[in-house]
Amino acid sequence: MRLSTEFRDLCRRHKLSATHQRQVIFETLQSLHSHPSPEVLYERVRREIPSISLATVYKNLKTFVEAGMLREVSLHHGTLRVDSNPHPHHHLVCASCKAIMDLDAASLAPIRLKSKLPKGFQVQRFSVDIIGLCRRCSRTRRGTVSSS
Repeated sequence: MRLSTEFRDLCRRHKLSATHQRQVIFETLQSLHSHPSPEVLYERVRREIPSISLATVYKNLKTFVEAGMLREVSLHHGTLRVDSNPHPHHHLVCASCKAIMDLDAASLAPIRLKSKLPKGFQVQRFSVDIIGLCRRCSRTRRGTVSSS
């Protein structure tokens, strides 16, 4: 497989070397249009690179986050979850299955702080996680509740 020009340019802008493994990991993540765990991403990437290890997927995701190509989201989930959407947005998080969906920033009123931040703290961005139940989990719970 040839490295795409877009991926090479993206890596150059973020001062990373462009490799076949990195391209497959990054492009697979983008194709999923979600915020998969490294394990889910690994299963998909293995279809194209059977010899890849889960550790390699984790290492490259961490490298992408550190370089600014991806953002880490939902830090409180206990596992790494990354976001390839570069546009301002927030997240809907299912409390049951842990699915994460994008919510356009324009869907919320502008966020403002009412009090001063601790001295020296510099805001980089606002990120809101709205916790609830996704459609699938809501239906499952309703079915469970109604049958009791």
